Amino acid sequence: MSKIKILYVEDEPFLGRIVKESLESRDFEVVMVNDGKLAQGAFEKNKPDICVLDIMLPSKDGFSIAKDIRQVSPGTPIIFVTAKNQTEDVLKGFEVGGNDYLRKPFSMEELIVRVTNLLQLTQKSAKSTPENIMLGKYEFNSMRYELKIGNAVRKLSHREATLLQVLSESKNATVQRKDILMKLWGDDSFFNSRNLDVYVTKLRDYLKEDPSIEIITIKGIGYHFVTG
Repeated sequence: MSKIKILYVEDEPFLGRIVKESLESRDFEVVMVNDGKLAQGAFEKNKPDICVLDIMLPSKDGFSIAKDIRQVSPGTPIIFVTAKNQTEDVLKGFEVGGNDYLRKPFSMEELIVRVTNLLQLTQKSAKSTPENIMLGKYEFNSMRYELKIGNAVRKLSHREATLLQVLSESKNATVQRKDILMKLWGDDSFFNSRNLDVYVTKLRDYLKEDPSIEIITIKGIGYHFVTG
């Protein structure tokens, strides 16, 4: 069985060396670069299974790197690492396509658990979902993260696409809020619950061209996704 390959972008030499060596000692393959401008080339050359990106980097920050990666590989999981403790930065990370985040300082055990869980969620989702899903007048491409109506195509973030995928798997049925939170974030914390509300509002806006589609909030329970 081939090793899980991680692209790790970190400009702090001491931290980078410790994390790289610790991951390799646990049988991961790690490609590490210390400058944001080198990340895209390393990604395209090595085709990693998952990316771990520091946000504050020389030349190019982690958000910009994630945007570039999403252009060529919508489905590769991305974990952001940040020293910041601001909600806005975490939300921006999700918006540009991040799947998860870690705040410094973090333990290697926590990083490994998040990497492993994220890969399992991504692989399970890819295997169980058809690539093209018809939702009323819309066509949703779950692999390319695209929502199409007529000639108009909207690129979705990873989180938006995953939420729409979860809802589409239970068309005309109610999905438990806790189940959605566990599938999208791996936990049902208050912070993630607030994030979910934001993403539901976005999807409603994206789907407004077809009045037959509704995401109905069932208070205290979850959401009921209605589509023709």
